[in-house]
Amino acid sequence: MKKKRILGIIISVVAVVAALFIGLTYFFTDWLWFSELGYVSVFFKELLTKLSFGVPAFIILTLLCYGYLIFMKKSYYKEVGDCNRRIGEKSVNIVTLFVSAVFALLSSVLIANNLWFQILQFINSTDFNITDPIFGYDVGFYIFRLDFIATLNRLLILIILAFAVLTFLYYFILLNIRKPAFLDGPQVAYDNTPKDNPFGGGLFGQLFDLGGAERRGNFNRDTIERLMAIAGKPLKILGVIFFLMLGLHFFIQQFTLLYTSSSGVVYGAGFTDINIKLWVYRILIVLSIVSAVLFVIAFNKRKLKTFLLIPVIMIGVQLAGWGGALVVQNLVVAPDEISKEAKYLENNIEFTRHAYDLQDIEIKQFAADNSLTAEDIINNEETISNIRINDYEPALKFYNQAQSIRSYYQFNDVDVDRYMINGDYTQTFLSAREIDESSTSSQWLTNHLKYTHGYGITLSRVDKVTDSGQPDMLIHSIPPVSSVEEIDITRPEIYFGESTNNYIVVNTDEKEFDYPSGDSNVYAEYEGDAGVKLNLINRLLFSIRESSFKLLVSTNIDSDSRIIINRNIEERIKTIAPFLTYDSDPYIVTVDGGLYWISDAYTTSSYYPYSEPYSQKSSVNYIRNSIKVVVDAYNGDTDFYIVDPDDPIAQTLQKIYPKLFKDIEEMPQSLQAHLRYPNTIFNIQARVYAKYHMTDINVFYQNEDRWEIAKEIYGTEEVRMTPTYYIMKLPGEEKAEFINSIPYTPSSKNNMTALLVARNDGENYGNLVLYQLPKDKIVYGPRQVEAQINQNTQIAQDFTLWESSGSIYTRGNMFVIPIESSLMYVEPIYLESSNSSLPEVKRVIIYYNDKIAYESTLAQALNSMFGEGTADGEVTGDQGIAGGGETDTGGESIEELAALADEALNNALDAQKNGDWAGYGRYMDEVEDYLNRMVELGGGDSQSPPE
Repeated sequence: MKKKRILGIIISVVAVVAALFIGLTYFFTDWLWFSELGYVSVFFKELLTKLSFGVPAFIILTLLCYGYLIFMKKSYYKEVGDCNRRIGEKSVNIVTLFVSAVFALLSSVLIANNLWFQILQFINSTDFNITDPIFGYDVGFYIFRLDFIATLNRLLILIILAFAVLTFLYYFILLNIRKPAFLDGPQVAYDNTPKDNPFGGGLFGQLFDLGGAERRGNFNRDTIERLMAIAGKPLKILGVIFFLMLGLHFFIQQFTLLYTSSSGVVYGAGFTDINIKLWVYRILIVLSIVSAVLFVIAFNKRKLKTFLLIPVIMIGVQLAGWGGALVVQNLVVAPDEISKEAKYLENNIEFTRHAYDLQDIEIKQFAADNSLTAEDIINNEETISNIRINDYEPALKFYNQAQSIRSYYQFNDVDVDRYMINGDYTQTFLSAREIDESSTSSQWLTNHLKYTHGYGITLSRVDKVTDSGQPDMLIHSIPPVSSVEEIDITRPEIYFGESTNNYIVVNTDEKEFDYPSGDSNVYAEYEGDAGVKLNLINRLLFSIRESSFKLLVSTNIDSDSRIIINRNIEERIKTIAPFLTYDSDPYIVTVDGGLYWISDAYTTSSYYPYSEPYSQKSSVNYIRNSIKVVVDAYNGDTDFYIVDPDDPIAQTLQKIYPKLFKDIEEMPQSLQAHLRYPNTIFNIQARVYAKYHMTDINVFYQNEDRWEIAKEIYGTEEVRMTPTYYIMKLPGEEKAEFINSIPYTPSSKNNMTALLVARNDGENYGNLVLYQLPKDKIVYGPRQVEAQINQNTQIAQDFTLWESSGSIYTRGNMFVIPIESSLMYVEPIYLESSNSSLPEVKRVIIYYNDKIAYESTLAQALNSMFGEGTADGEVTGDQGIAGGGETDTGGESIEELAALADEALNNALDAQKNGDWAGYGRYMDEVEDYLNRMVELGGGDSQSPPE
């Protein structure tokens, strides 16, 4: 038995030491990593805060607990006298101090771990300068202080309950130290041996002896009452404190009415909440104070009924309040809801608009008068030349098949941005070529020393494709080949990316693979600053952290080698600042010869008064895109910039972490030019504004003018539209700019009612503009335009033909483009053959003024819609109608054109059989051209406008 006990102790000690060692290993390696980044103050902020508040809390609680237990002991000794003493007083005091220290340690750790960041927010809180309409507190009280107070109160109630448990435990110890005479029973000899006492024969064995005479004591009603009398003072103190803390809990709860869903139409406190629930909380506060007094009286008089009276009344008040609220809501509010809830609805509208930064949206009327001319198209060349006919998914497939070069390279996604391309402001697609870690060898050396980085990017215009319908590459190949004068990538290596999850070791004796070159490879050595030097101690620590013995013993690693961890950019920035919410789509940019990742970070809260959460799946009811994070893809330098200095949460965070956050003025201008207003927050704002654009109380209550995000056909399915980036000249503006926009339709209808635009460039960054369409006429929405496209005979025939031949056609995003005072709709069509995985841009559809142009290219569609030469800036014919403008017949007769059309059709069928879809498309275009020329000779139209 003794050997088993010793073995158990040894195992426990070893386990504790191992856990501490591993914990310290992670602590020191994290410290080294934060030091490398220059964020030592950020790393120690949490630890120092916990120590700053945890240590005083530990000392105070230890003294408080020790004093409380000594007070209990003296009161107990006074009641029971000096009888049956079993251990010395010094030993009792040591045990008391030990119990107090353990209790205080557990409590202070609980407080520090749960409250450290809330404490920092409380101390550094920033006012919003907006007061709530019910209690008159600044919104900052709810965002930064209320949750801290509520959490602290809950923890203190828990500690009070723990004190109660400790009280009974300590009295149990005291009963074993000095057993009162009234507990004496038939005595038996006390055998202080391990056999009779599982705690052994030492000090703790004596304190917690569960055998012996005590087990045969005279416990009855009288003795229990006498014991309770002895324990009375401490228990009364705890009871009073508990009920006072409960009263504070109800005091805090009244504030939560302002940011929780009410029983009526208002989000936040409504009529019933203010007139019933609020008063219920106030009554409960008073009853809690009364309960504290009655608890003492009931305890002194030993009256259980008196003790239970007030808690029963409190439960009754809560039930009555719940029932009363139900009655008032249904019988008083519901019959006259608009009148009763009017001022609360006004609060809901005002505060929700502020919480999502919708109060300053600029509203402009947009005529949508269908007055476009060919000259208007020519004058808006910057808009036209940036219409996106490429789509993300087809472009990504093409990049991975045509530009991955080797099987171990991979493009994870496609990012949209804008660049100066040979002097023109141009919207582009970019994608980073990263190492696909799952495709490399599983050998440790290969994954961690050899294949250390990706290489280069691809860049293509969004508005142009090759003859085969693929993206027209401007930057491609390895090393990067650029046809863009303004872009020269001198540092194409990607050591930090979206899929770089392995740690790597650089500056080793093993040369790093740089990039493939023909039948051989090019090797290089890392020249950057990233990584922690692997001296002997660091090498040992990181080998434990990474569970890699090879890292410790590898002969390729020396004291000049460096280990680079946290290479995944999302993991990297979350490790540095986990208190922010991050966008799921970081994007890569190239400036000054280097590659950089930009990630959008959001400040959020769920405690903004009267603001409705943007989703039923989320409690967040306040959001700002206040932070931009830039990560150098080569060096790993990670910088946090505040782009919204007016956000109080961002101001508070900057006070907490002054060395972490930089002002936007410190960001290089070359990077500032590539900041974009993220679709994530824009989509949230658009969804909220669909309801909260209504500011008239009656209209809002009746939901008369509720909007919805427009729908489109994407692929072959109906989906809700998402914000789309464009370069365009907005109506009334002097030059083109980078924007994202999303259209609205009325609720349950498909006609278009407004277009919401977010501006991205320069001093206009983040400004929202709403182009409101006339309400006295129908303006087709995207879904109605899709229906018109479906009814077009030629389009339907092509779709049917492609499907029957085993090909897959896909409808791309529909773009709603305001030009001058008119709207034009553009939709690309992609075709993917059964024996090829590369989608091609096969057709481009333009819809304008009840007419459809359906051509192989955007230029042809523009010429077809607005007249030959429109797309070239030189109008040579009259404005065309759907399906084509005037064409030169070339002098052939109708019979000759018919023969040529027949020959082209046969060639198209042969190409189809051979799977040559590019050839098939060209021959079908010839057929269409010959048929149009036949119609011209015959004096008819090639296509009638759709119904």
